Amino acid sequence: MASVQTLSHVYPIGSRLDDHGRLQIGGCDVLELAERFGTPAYVVSEEDLRTRARAFLDGFRAAGHEDFEVVFASKAFPATAVMALFAKEGLGCDVASAGELHLALRAGFDPAKLVFHGNARDDAEFVAALDARVGYIVVDSGDDIDRLERLSAGLAAAPQPVLLRVAPGVSGHTHEKISTGQADSKFGVSLQEAPAALERLAALPGLDLQGLHFHLGSQLFTLETFRDGVAAIAPLGDFPVYDLGGGLGVAYTAEQEPPAIEDYVAALVEAAREQLGPGKRLLIEPGRALVANGGVTLYRVVGVKRNVSTWVAVDGGMSDNLRPMLYGARYEAQVADRFGGSTRVHLTGKHCESGDVLIRDALLDDPRVGDVIVVPVTGAYGHAMANNYNGVPRAPVIFVADGEARVVVRRETLDDLHARDVDG
Repeated sequence: MASVQTLSHVYPIGSRLDDHGRLQIGGCDVLELAERFGTPAYVVSEEDLRTRARAFLDGFRAAGHEDFEVVFASKAFPATAVMALFAKEGLGCDVASAGELHLALRAGFDPAKLVFHGNARDDAEFVAALDARVGYIVVDSGDDIDRLERLSAGLAAAPQPVLLRVAPGVSGHTHEKISTGQADSKFGVSLQEAPAALERLAALPGLDLQGLHFHLGSQLFTLETFRDGVAAIAPLGDFPVYDLGGGLGVAYTAEQEPPAIEDYVAALVEAAREQLGPGKRLLIEPGRALVANGGVTLYRVVGVKRNVSTWVAVDGGMSDNLRPMLYGARYEAQVADRFGGSTRVHLTGKHCESGDVLIRDALLDDPRVGDVIVVPVTGAYGHAMANNYNGVPRAPVIFVADGEARVVVRRETLDDLHARDVDG
């Protein structure tokens, strides 16, 4: 029977195939979700998000480290409902623009639990962060110091806490477009430049230099890489606060096995104790690892074409998942009520680009027009990078839990496409 099939670990926690072989997420039948809400649609399991958030928090407690903050990297899924869920779970939030800052405050985060970073922020964005009294502003360059010296001049009575971002010269062993810790990076100051930057920051009365920040990149599977990052910044001085970034990898395909959240946290705590000393306040910034596996995208097959290859065209594509086109990200797919199969196809989008291919060489069960296709692990960066190429309205976000489904981001309408137009 279909119900005895083992569902890959890439699907949201609690997902299953029912006795008819139909996928259920959060207690909801995905075919019914496709009928009710249309396709394409992002479907997100609340249970999955909450479970992973608690795993990060419990990881610190299990490692015996009390002074910590788990900070959601909101760029991975900047939707108010997602951010509000994590705020209620006790997480902080990292933001990289005035827009993400606005969303985080609207979602209910305590400003003191916000970390504001980025490599190209203007005066207005810094003023917004200073006015909100965010927990930490991460300083990324000498130009940042110049701006903050000017903008924080009147804050001597209540100086703004800051961290200095350092590029530790540690390769993330990931795709070059999501690697950030190498010496030649657009992010942070070099190890050689850091002492002078720290000296400048410590001398400014409107700023309170609290410590260091680094981030090595995304989709990292080797814990030793994180230990190397901690070791690299240790000689820069003794500080009360260290933000060790994020980057823990996730499984996009069944054969991938990333480190467990608990092992990742334990490795960071151990490295911090050994390299930085006891009693430090530690921050980490998981994004993808919190939201990727909690989400799937549902599509409807609109065409099957056979020439040299078999091309299965769906009603979405690079407007709702840009990652395969940006850096060759690999996904799995299934027919939502016929898991398994041996028909080798290219799952392609609807957009006017030959590169609009979601998955090459996917194995599906005899796909045909009208089938609902499910692509897992789209909770990270699908909604965040969604766009209106070819005038396609962006997809909705559907939360599912305990057999109930609700829209938390509605589908765009055609009228939304020209809502910002200004007449002549």
